[in-house]
Amino acid sequence: MFQSKVLSSILKRNKGAINTVISNFRGRTSPFKDLMEQPSTSFFNVFRSSPVCHHIPSMRNMSTAASIGMEGKEGLKLLVTGGPRAQKMVGIWLFGSAMWVFSMVVLGGVTRLTRSGLSMTDWKFTGSLPPVSDEEWLNEFEKYKQSPEYKRVNKGMSVEDFKFIYWMEYAHRMWGRGLGIMFALPFSYFLRKGYITLRLGLRLSTLFALGAGQGLIGWWMVKSGLEEPASDYAQPRVSPYRLAAHLTSAFVIYSGLFWTALSVVMPEPPAESLAWVRGAAKVKRLALPASLIVGITAVSGAFVAGNDAGHAYNTFPKMGDTWIPEDIFEMKPLIRNFFENTSTVQLVDCGGSRESWTYIQQYDL
Repeated sequence: MFQSKVLSSILKRNKGAINTVISNFRGRTSPFKDLMEQPSTSFFNVFRSSPVCHHIPSMRNMSTAASIGMEGKEGLKLLVTGGPRAQKMVGIWLFGSAMWVFSMVVLGGVTRLTRSGLSMTDWKFTGSLPPVSDEEWLNEFEKYKQSPEYKRVNKGMSVEDFKFIYWMEYAHRMWGRGLGIMFALPFSYFLRKGYITLRLGLRLSTLFALGAGQGLIGWWMVKSGLEEPASDYAQPRVSPYRLAAHLTSAFVIYSGLFWTALSVVMPEPPAESLAWVRGAAKVKRLALPASLIVGITAVSGAFVAGNDAGHAYNTFPKMGDTWIPEDIFEMKPLIRNFFENTSTVQLVDCGGSRESWTYIQQYDL
């Protein structure tokens, strides 16, 4: 009771001073607000300016980076749906198909080097079982005896020698049919699972059609070698034009499969990505000329093989006694020389001269 009376008396005596303090306090802002409004003395700004703070990303920056990452991922031109696992499966399948086509080209080259390509005188789209009994082998051998190659090149060949070239050509054909099965079955599975987008499906369907047509082109090529040559002194050989078409088609299929596989495992970024556009432009400036040179060399090699132009001149680096033969433009019209004139074809494809030199050294001619 006494304490309350003392407190009330003190308040009454100092009422004026208390009112002055309250009025002054109301006229000012909060000291915390003043502190926040002073950048130089703010704790937040001091912490941000410290070296340690630079190593701690803010939540705003983290969310911004995450959103950019999501936009970049969504902006990729994905050819496969179903997630990374499906993308990996389709990529492995396409790379494997490309390698199979490459092995087909190698096997085709071995078949030609062993002169086995004309050993089978008929062709069926679905294929057939090889000869098993001696009677079946004799029947196939009799068919081959009717071909110009046997009459002019391999006359007197034994059945055992015939079996070797027959098996080479048979393996080449069946390896191609195996590729068709290996491509078609996974393709059907991925389509059923819904992994293949429309864009990828159209591309793969086109490549599959080219692969099926490759068998027809191959037989179209072989058939030209089963015809009687125009000259009595010429050896039977396949048309260089058809051989070039067969080889070019194989390279197109291989390139298409390999390119598609790369597009699956490394999707194309959006066109708005300036870094990607600039990088692609640099690669394109180098890739296009290199691809053109490689393509011309490969096709030229097919004409060298088709014309047996590698054996036209047996000297290197000169062609005979001159650097450039005099008959390189002998045929009319002029364009024929680049495809049918053995001198011109060998001159264009320097590999033909190297091939002939290796051939000469190997057989001591």
